[in-house]
Amino acid sequence: MSRSPRVSPHPAFKGVFWLQDRKKRQLATLNLVPGFRSYDEVVAMVNGKEYRVWPPRRSKPAAAILNGLKNFPVKRGTKILYLGIASGTTASHFSDIIGREGVIYGIEIAQRVLRELLPVAEARKNIVPILASARRPEEYSSLVEQVDLLYVDVAQPDQAEILLMNADLFLRRGGYAMIAVKASSIDVTLPPKRVYRMVEEKLSKGGLKVLERVDLAPYDPKHAMIVARK
Repeated sequence: MSRSPRVSPHPAFKGVFWLQDRKKRQLATLNLVPGFRSYDEVVAMVNGKEYRVWPPRRSKPAAAILNGLKNFPVKRGTKILYLGIASGTTASHFSDIIGREGVIYGIEIAQRVLRELLPVAEARKNIVPILASARRPEEYSSLVEQVDLLYVDVAQPDQAEILLMNADLFLRRGGYAMIAVKASSIDVTLPPKRVYRMVEEKLSKGGLKVLERVDLAPYDPKHAMIVARK
């Protein structure tokens, strides 16, 4: 961005912003660590503050927000258990929003990917990387407290069951769960909308109240975001 764009807060989600220049409007978050790059994000300086563009094609919650998500339970001070945190692209924007008062416990099974997260976590101070399988929550039960949000992005056939196992142990009553459902990872033979309904039914039977489902096309046509509450 060559010229300084205009910044306005998102009307519904505190800590999320709109960056508007002459050509387009983009989602952004205010950088918790000015000068530090968590990945190859685009940065804009506005009135002495550093805003990081939140790209919908690389971060599923950004795609969901652009597609009309109504429930986004990430705010200052939120405690998050993030299953499948990978190298931390989405988590870095969550980190901006929750601030120093919040914390993200990031579960990742791939050592190589987790190594990429380490410098991000070290700089941001509110991300706790944990090498573990999300299918074995008992392995990290001594490291994770009760959380306000369980965020799940694991492209596995049993991702709904993985969510429910972790929700039973870590999600506080009244807390939220968000799951990025990849239909082809669950059943490639079924239409995606049917797969999404199957996941919703599993969450409901598991004791969660499904609040909404948002298809992520065209940003990510293989996924939908489902939000539920305990």
